[in-house]
Amino acid sequence: MSTAAPSSKRGTKWCRFPLTHPTLRTGSPLSRGAGEGLSLAIRNNPSLAWREREGSTPRAWEGEGIPLLAAILGYLLGSIPSGLLLTRLAGLGDIRRIGSGNIGATNVLRTGNKRAAALTLALDLAKGWAAVVIARCWGEEAALVAAGSVIIGHMFPVWLGFRGGKGVATALGVLIALAWPVALLGALVWLATVVIFRYSSLAALVAAVASAVLARFVVDGLTAAVIAGIALLIILRHHANIRRLIAGSESRISLTKS
Repeated sequence: MSTAAPSSKRGTKWCRFPLTHPTLRTGSPLSRGAGEGLSLAIRNNPSLAWREREGSTPRAWEGEGIPLLAAILGYLLGSIPSGLLLTRLAGLGDIRRIGSGNIGATNVLRTGNKRAAALTLALDLAKGWAAVVIARCWGEEAALVAAGSVIIGHMFPVWLGFRGGKGVATALGVLIALAWPVALLGALVWLATVVIFRYSSLAALVAAVASAVLARFVVDGLTAAVIAGIALLIILRHHANIRRLIAGSESRISLTKS
């Protein structure tokens, strides 16, 4: 399928998503061997200009309203309260009245419904990934705007009085789309910390810091700054957990089948 821009102003234009991301540092082992990538059809918008991009993302949209559009897209996707919707559909009540009151997968797991918790994790991760991938049609800068906005939307959804989740799963989805090596390390660090200490909050904090540090060596400076900003937001959202960890009153998660 050709990815060339149509000569007519009507019809379908194509946006290519490379298998290796333009944000990876040039010349690093992770940036070599780029594949052909995937293609996504998007509708033509006469108010936006079509242009060629340098690098592995061949085309992108230009326009003064693109950053705002990417921010709105990211926020709306992030503000979908997956945990709250799933627990209500499962007849488990309002997840905000259970356990820590958080709408994330860890608190959904406290209901005893592991399937709902796993689905919450998957959906929260997917919306972070989708925000970046869709916004990448408009350029890498738009993808970074969407990356930050989807985290903010998850943490502060307007539909829930700006009281949302802590953004860990959504951040993992963002990292998969921005820089999968950073996402892989973050996931491994999170898992190792959970296995050793059995604190989900501690695992999130350690993984956030580790991801921000690794990003400095793997991706370009602007992307690394966005990842560091996301890590900082995650740390700030865990302020109550940090106080409980220091006081020794933080609840542990069970790794048994019971």
